[in-house]
Order: sequence, then structure tokens, then C-alpha cells
Amino acid sequence: MKRTFVAAVLAVSAFASAHAASITGLVNTGVGANGAADSNYSLTHNGAVSTPIITLNNVWPITPWLANTSDSKWITPTANQAQSFDPSSNGSYTYSLSFNLSGYDASTAALTGRVSADNNAVVLLNGTQIGSVSDFKTWGSFGASNGAGFLAGNNTLEFVVTNLKQSTGNPTGLRVEFLSSNVTPVPEPETYAMLLAGLGMVGLIARRRKQAA
Repeated sequence: MKRTFVAAVLAVSAFASAHAASITGLVNTGVGANGAADSNYSLTHNGAVSTPIITLNNVWPITPWLANTSDSKWITPTANQAQSFDPSSNGSYTYSLSFNLSGYDASTAALTGRVSADNNAVVLLNGTQIGSVSDFKTWGSFGASNGAGFLAGNNTLEFVVTNLKQSTGNPTGLRVEFLSSNVTPVPEPETYAMLLAGLGMVGLIARRRKQAA
């Protein structure tokens, strides 16, 4: 009985070491000091790449934009969050966030989140759309599951914001919150060895009991 228990523990331990984990690198917008750069994200606009800025609380356009919280804040192209953009044509602003799944089984990956943008946005995972939002007063959802769209190694989430043209009073920004994520680690060689040892011991004990019966 004791040997059977030890063998079972070895087998279970092998599987336990490969349980799903949260995906590292999925960071909400605005994690940091108000008015500071959000280095987790990069911003591409008109071919130029820059670092977006975390907005200040209770400064326009926070209201009518969704209010900042301790979980996430709006990020904008410049330190002047009230700056007016795109007076004569729609503007496109791509906020990018990268994460790496090396050492994990990408086919098991999943994530969910919500997004708000001025004026609207689509969410792309490695170029495939996984969500959208059309208002800065509400949230839109995004997500991917069962490994769909994920890559083994480097992955990129892009939040492509469209700011509709307006002659004055036309700020733009992005707000992102991740709600869940998981991915299963690729078992190390010693994990397979532990599993095989446990299963082998269980089989050996079972054969001996059968012969003794």
C-alpha cells in the first residue's frame, strides 16, 4: 500500500508541475505614476514611435472619459492630455504591448480583457482581430482562447485607435484592463522522468499483486 501511495504521488507531482499559469507581460494601461511615461506600451503614429503618457486624474477629458482607477488609467500621445489632434482627417494611433510565451505551450494560451478608446479601437493579437470598442464612455471586450492566434515565443497585442477628425477639442487616448489569462508550461525533462517513474512503479506493483493473488 505504501509503495502504491508513493508511486501515485510521483505521477501526480509530475502533472502538478505543469499546471496553467498567468501570462507574464499582460499589463493594464497606466500602471505607474500619473503624468509619467507608460513604458509597458509603445505608440506608433504617422510612422513615429514614442512612449505614451499616463493621464492625470480629474483633468479633462477624464469625464467624459471613463474615470481612472487604481486598476488602470488612460494613456495619451503627449503629456498634455487635453491636446487636440486630427483637425482635418481621421488619425490612427497604434498602442503595442509585447509578451513572450517561450517555455509555455502556446496552444493552451487564453486571455480576456476590456478596452475603451477615443474615438474607437480594434484589438489585434499578432495581426488577428480579437475585439473592439466604439466609445470612450463604455468598455468593449476582447479575448482569445484555446491557443487561437498565439505564437510560441514573442507575441504582440495591438490596440489600433481611430481618432475621428474634428477642428477643435479633439483629444485621443486608450484604456486597457486584462481580466484573466492562463497558459500551461512545457514540462521540463525531469518532469517526464518523474511521471514515467511513477507510472512504472504503479504498473510493477499491480503486476506483483496479480501474481500473488
